[in-house]
Order: sequence, then C-alpha cells, then structure tokens
Amino acid sequence: MSNIAELKKFYSEHKTEIKQRLLEFKRLFKAGSDEDIFNELCFCLFTPQSKAKSCWDNVCRLKKKNLLLAGTAGDIAKNSSGVRFHNNKSRYVVAARKLFAGERPGKLNIKNKILEFTDVFQLRDWLVENVKGMGYKEASHFLRNIGLGDKLTILDRHILKNLARLNIIKKIPDTITPKLYLQIEHKMAEFSNKTGIPLADMDLLFWCRQTGKVFK
Repeated sequence: MSNIAELKKFYSEHKTEIKQRLLEFKRLFKAGSDEDIFNELCFCLFTPQSKAKSCWDNVCRLKKKNLLLAGTAGDIAKNSSGVRFHNNKSRYVVAARKLFAGERPGKLNIKNKILEFTDVFQLRDWLVENVKGMGYKEASHFLRNIGLGDKLTILDRHILKNLARLNIIKKIPDTITPKLYLQIEHKMAEFSNKTGIPLADMDLLFWCRQTGKVFK
C-alpha cells in the first residue's frame, strides 16, 4: 500500500473523531467567552518546543489560579511547569493580555478584535505582527483552535515529518522563514486537494497518526 493510500485509509478510520474535534473548535468561538479565546491564545504561546498536553495542563492550572488574567509575568512563570522557556512565555502572556484589554485593564476584548477581520490570512498576519512570541505556526494553531483555521496549516515538527515522508517537501528545514512557511502551506493545500482530505483535518490526522490520539 502506498503512503497516500495508507493515509486515506487511516483518515477514513478516524474521520468522525477528527470532524467532532473541529466542530468543538468552531463552537468555542461562537459560544465561548473572551477568556476562553484568550486561554487558547496562551496555550499556543506556550507550545513552542514544549509538549502540547503539558502546555494545556499549564493553562488550566494558571486559569484556576486566575493568573492568566491577573497575574504578573513573575507569578505566571513561578506557577508554570512542563513548559520550556517559561520566563519569556510568561512575559508574552502579559503582553498579549495588555494588547487585548486596551483601555480596560482586566476586561478582554479579543473576540471583537478578531471579528474586525474578514480575511483569515490578514488576521494571521496581524497576530504575527502584534502578539509577541507568535509566529505563523502559533497564529495558525490559535486560529485553528478557535474554529477559524480551515485554510491554514500548522507547520509543527510532526506535520513537517509527515510532509517529508509523503514527499510533499524534500526534507525538514532547519528554520522556516515566513516566505518558506507560505510556500510549504501552498504545497500542503495542493496535497489536500489531491487527496480529498480537507486542510483543516490534516493536522489532527497527522497528530493522531503519530500519537494515537486527537488532541489540539
């Protein structure tokens, strides 16, 4: 069986679970609060070079202590575990909180800011330019997790590994510039069209293939 045929078979076996998870992401933005959306942003700020499960556990722990909304960078760092470079990332969280609170400290306005954009690519560019610690991968991850990333790719190591395995890219690049990110994203979109596997499903499919579970 070819790699593509194997992938399609694996997708058919996990399609229902993947679709359910993506539906949960979409419901989050529609029914969730500004705090819920901000929690996802913080999660994506924590994830670089750290395990996703550990980062989400960290977000839940900080949320329970009300530190994401009210803690200083030092407070957040002291109470963070399982996250690499937590000192820098804690500062990113505080900076993002200030960005979305504006003139109303403690009052997040992140959903309305997101709704100002009708183009998800422009929204991603804005996030990369304005949210400290957020590159294309993190911004794409965040937008996917709130149900807005159907046209975006999350070029994490596990995605790149699968893309190389499927010969969509020749090798895993040591670093990814914004230009290269967009080039690989375009190739992945073409592969999505070729296989009939939606781009939104592809990340969770690769993740499930590698870890055995659908997470976030």
